[in-house]
Amino acid sequence: MGRDVIIACDFDCKEKVFSFLDQFTGKKPFVKIGMELFYAEGPEIVRELKKRGHKIFLDLKLHDIPNTVKKSMAVLSRLDVDMCNLHAAGTVRMMEAAIEGLTREDGTRPLLIAVTQLTSTDEESMKRDLWIDQPIDKVVMHYAENAKKAGLDGVVCSPLEAEKVHAVCGKSFLTVTPGVRFADGDIGDQKRVMTPAEAKKIGSDYIVVGRPITAAADPVAAYERCLNEFVD
Repeated sequence: MGRDVIIACDFDCKEKVFSFLDQFTGKKPFVKIGMELFYAEGPEIVRELKKRGHKIFLDLKLHDIPNTVKKSMAVLSRLDVDMCNLHAAGTVRMMEAAIEGLTREDGTRPLLIAVTQLTSTDEESMKRDLWIDQPIDKVVMHYAENAKKAGLDGVVCSPLEAEKVHAVCGKSFLTVTPGVRFADGDIGDQKRVMTPAEAKKIGSDYIVVGRPITAAADPVAAYERCLNEFVD
């Protein structure tokens, strides 16, 4: 499985998404559908983008009791997405239930990855707000190990943690890394960031890039720049 760039389509309606993606003539980027777009348009936006030929990372970050997550994952599996996620904080049992629900009768399923800590979270806020006193990198590794134990394919993590995750969980355990910005770009509200070239160097498998592409003057050129720095 090769590296890829996933564009975070954080728009509030399908018209904006289609207008944005229509700029990519002859290309079908891997796209992320997050809460904002999914809540605005529902499952139909997934079906439409699949019909257009896009791979889809459905980023809904499920976190609930195991039975509810299992049933919800069964529904998401029928949408034929390529990747989806949940919060590792929901416990190993919840993640195991998610795998059960996500797996179809023929044994196939989308990739399932776990969120360790959001890239907007730093160690100070983790300790102050969540009362987690362990160092953030230790917490992330523990969550990653739990995800692997539960049978998941990988984790969402900061690019700063991808190399350590691979060291702890193995090279085949996927690292999907948001918080990627160009060296000459604005980091926005992200606190743990890295450039595409740096993410490649430390072994990220996928990078999720939003505003550096979607808000660029030339989104296609920005996407190509990401590919050049990360994939080629």
